[in-house]
This record gives sequence, structure tokens and C-alpha cells, in this order.
Amino acid sequence: MSTRDRLHDKLARAFPGSELLDVVDESAAHAGHKASGEGGHFRVIIVSAAFEGLSRVERQRRVYEALGSEIGTSVHALSMTCLTPGEYRH
Repeated sequence: MSTRDRLHDKLARAFPGSELLDVVDESAAHAGHKASGEGGHFRVIIVSAAFEGLSRVERQRRVYEALGSEIGTSVHALSMTCLTPGEYRH
């Protein structure tokens, strides 16, 4: 299973019923980057009611918790967009 697929599975379990869950591997765009061999670069977009009432920092914290040991090993850099369904529609 690819790192991208593992990340997607972990996030799908942590945020069931998400309206949108997308994990994009952007590692190829960072080829030659100093730390490119030490994990990939990923972008995550999640639209979930689980984010209702949470600050941006708390939403990101929940994503980091869901990914656990992937951070710093399989994942070198992570960009996140974490929205509620209402925010996504506006």
C-alpha cells in the first residue's frame, strides 16, 4: 500500500462521513529538495462536520493525531485544508 493510500485510510477512519477527503502526493514537485529522501510531501483536504466549533489549530491537531507515526517518517511535509461543510460551500 502506498503512503498516500495509508494516509487516506487513516484519515477516513478518523473522520468518517467526510464530505470530501483528498490526499495528494506532491513529492515529485520537491525532487532535489534537501530532505526529499526523508519522507514525502503531501496535501490534505478534508471537509467534515467533525471540525464544527474547532479552531484551525485544533483541526490540524486532530489531523496530526490521526496520522500518528506517519509524521516525521513517511511524511516530511504536510499542507492541510480542514473545513466544515458550511465553510466549504461558501
